[in-house]
Amino acid sequence: MQATPSAFTVLSHPSLDHSGGGRVSSEPARPAPLLESAELLKGSKTVGILHNGSLYRLQATKLGKLILTK
Repeated sequence: MQATPSAFTVLSHPSLDHSGGGRVSSEPARPAPLLESAELLKGSKTVGILHNGSLYRLQATKLGKLILTK
């Protein structure tokens, strides 16, 4: 049985590495900011996110999952 990943495990996943090609940096890694989904959704089931000129939609499902679509 697989353990549920902690916030630290998810936020430090290699897919979130923005250092450029996976090169080793001499600077110590800083933890990514952690936000509660309720802070983003503010009581709504859907919120728009503008990222690099594109509009994305973050939606909470009936089962409590999050879906991000472009």
